[in-house]
Formats: sequence, C-alpha cells, structure tokens
Amino acid sequence: MEFSERWSMMFSLIVIQMLASSVLSVPGPEFVSWFQTVKMRNETIILSYKPYENTWIQYKKDYGKSYPEVDELRYTLFVSNLQLIEEHNARYVMGKESYYLEINQFADMTEKEISEMLMLDVQNETEANSMCSSYLPAQNVVVPDAIDWRQSGYVTPVKNQERCGSCWAFSATGSLEGQYFRKTKTLVSLSEQQLVDCSGKFGNHGCSGGMMSNAFAYIQYYGGLESEHDYLYVGKDQTCTASKSKVVATCRGSVCIPKGSESSLKSAVGEVGPVSVAIYAGPTFMRYRGAGEQDGVRKVISGWPETRTISAGLPT
Repeated sequence: MEFSERWSMMFSLIVIQMLASSVLSVPGPEFVSWFQTVKMRNETIILSYKPYENTWIQYKKDYGKSYPEVDELRYTLFVSNLQLIEEHNARYVMGKESYYLEINQFADMTEKEISEMLMLDVQNETEANSMCSSYLPAQNVVVPDAIDWRQSGYVTPVKNQERCGSCWAFSATGSLEGQYFRKTKTLVSLSEQQLVDCSGKFGNHGCSGGMMSNAFAYIQYYGGLESEHDYLYVGKDQTCTASKSKVVATCRGSVCIPKGSESSLKSAVGEVGPVSVAIYAGPTFMRYRGAGEQDGVRKVISGWPETRTISAGLPT
C-alpha cells in the first residue's frame, strides 16, 4: 500500500470517528485525546481511543499518582468509576438521588482495594465491644437539640490516612483529641502512626486494619500518645519508636455505647464531646461529596444528626 493511500485511509477513519462523536455527543475538548497516539506498523494503523485522557492526566497530577507499569489498567478503572459518578450525579440533578458524588483519591481503585484499606470487620468489632463496659448517660442532664464541637475547638482539621487501612487509628485519636481539649483547652493533633506501629499486641494490624477499642486499650496500657508532630504519620507499617518521655495525652480507659442506641450516642456526644464510631459505608460513600445520607469506616462524631452507627466508644 502506497504512503498516500495509508494516510487517506487514516483520514477516513478519523472522519468516521468524528461523525460518531457527534452522534454520541462526546465533549469537544476531549475529542483530540482520542487520536493522541497514531502509529503505523507495517501496513496497520493503530488509533488510541481515550476520551478521558486529559482528565486522567490532571487527576494523577492532583493526587500525586504515577503508574509507569500499570497506567492502562488504572486508567480503565478511573474511566469506569468516573462514568458511574456522572450517571449518579445526573440522577441527583433529576431528583432521583439524595446526594452527589465527585472524583477523589479512590477513583482509580477497585472496590476490593478500597474495602481492604478502609472497611470494617463488623464481627471482630462487635466481639471486642461485647467485652467493653457500657456507657451510662448522666441523670437529669438535658442534651441540646443541636451541637457542633468543631465550633468549640474540640476537633482537629481533616486528616488523610492515604493508602493505609488505619481509619481505626484516626477515629481513636479524634475522640481522644476532643477529651484532651476538654481538659486542657489546648487542641493537639495526636499520633495515628504510633497506634499503627505499636498496638499490634492489642489485636490491631497496622495498615491492615484494627479496632478503636484495641487502640484505647493500648493507650491506657502504654501510658498515652505522642503528638503527630513528634511521631509523624507516614501511612505505612513501621517498627514502633514510641517514647514515653514524649507522651502528650493519656487515657484511663474507654466505655462503649450500646449498638443501635441513637439516644445513648446523642447523650454521649452532648455530655462528653466527640465520640469514636464505626459506620457501614457502601461503595458510593468513598466518592461522597454532599447533600444526603450514605450507606464500615471509622470516624468521629462531633455533632448530630448522624445515622447508621455500628459501634461507638469514648476514652475516659
């Protein structure tokens, strides 16, 4: 085949693709990325079809990601998740969904990867809490109809656990940070990494998961936690390097709120402060942006209303 004939064929293919893009209403700015890779090997023309290439490049830049060997696989996952987000948000605009989603650091991950990193072992959490003393609300205390401990200085800024299944550690420190502020009026970010590295003998597994009740047991036994400043978070398992001379906050123990008791949870948050909880979160929770409820991850309740709690506890 002559050179001019090969280029004529390629031009015809491009025209066909342009017509298809018009019919399918593919966004104009993305069209050029369909043809960023055009190669001729022997007599074969290879066209690369990547309608979200520019979005993918920007996503990797925004979240500091690089995949030299598996970029195509991650791109495919990203496009699949992005399309799910777009379809969901279209239903939200039509009033068929109560919340909307957005791209975040999980957009190029499989549900299995996200689950292994963030989700809760409900059975183990329930078993651990069955051995925990129950929280007893104070008598004759009127709990306000609304409260937000963030406005009172009890809560540190949002933190990022990165690709480490350490949500249990962040939930535990969040509650203890609130109690430390309640006692000292000083807000200090405590070390999740210390819990990741050092609480293995208490049943936790570092970046492979753990439980807040085990974290509180470790803190009580060891004698406290260092600050995040002194024991930095790196998002991976390390050898424990905790130093008792650097302990900032201590914990005398913890109590558990009965499973499913929203009234007890409300009393605990209202009387004591931020509470460490675990909730069940479905797949869309990982891309949640706002405006509604969601379908386990661990978090801290610093006000209400909140729903679908699995277990809750607070340091004493």
